[in-house]
Amino acid sequence: MVVYSEDDYLMISGIQHFLFCKRQWALIHIEQLWKENVLTLEGQYLHEKADQPSIREKRGDKIIVRALPVHSPVLGVNGICDIVEFIQDDQGVSVLDYPEKYRAIPIEYKHGKPKYDLSDTMQLTAQAMCLEEMLACAKIETGFIYYHEVRYREEIQLSDDIREKLKENLGEMHQYFERRWTPKVKTGPFCKKCSLIDLCLPELNKKKSVKSYIEGKLKE
Repeated sequence: MVVYSEDDYLMISGIQHFLFCKRQWALIHIEQLWKENVLTLEGQYLHEKADQPSIREKRGDKIIVRALPVHSPVLGVNGICDIVEFIQDDQGVSVLDYPEKYRAIPIEYKHGKPKYDLSDTMQLTAQAMCLEEMLACAKIETGFIYYHEVRYREEIQLSDDIREKLKENLGEMHQYFERRWTPKVKTGPFCKKCSLIDLCLPELNKKKSVKSYIEGKLKE
């Protein structure tokens, strides 16, 4: 079994970028390029409200923790859970110095509405698998995604099929990251929603990075 060092960890948030467009993911996470648009700004505003690490609430048999850092040496990822609800359960584990046992439920906040692809579900699954490793707990069967645009909290089944697909995608992401390789552009209607549409430069071939292209232009 491969165990990744911290230097090789990928960001959990990058899973969504990768499934949206592999080239977009590489531009952001390998070439370190970024540009805001309305959608990214809306997402940042929502997470600023959810990610308040100083807030920990105890409500009856439930503990609510915000902005909980998580990681997994096995998956080679790290990130932040917007919210983790710890529900009292005799079959759970000890957490946060409380005497009772609890089971963990990750909750992800999204500014939009439910998607047709699996990107949100895979991101939530990665968070759950990190929690399983960190807490040495039983498999987390479900989590939730709260969609701000429609004010809807959807329960997500974290199935074995989704876990396997997540591992496959992370394996491909690690290969690209290790090689520092940016995939060739594949255009489509989704390009109009991309904040990097002005930086993607479709005319570049796969052997030339956007960064080297820009540096070459600056030297002209």
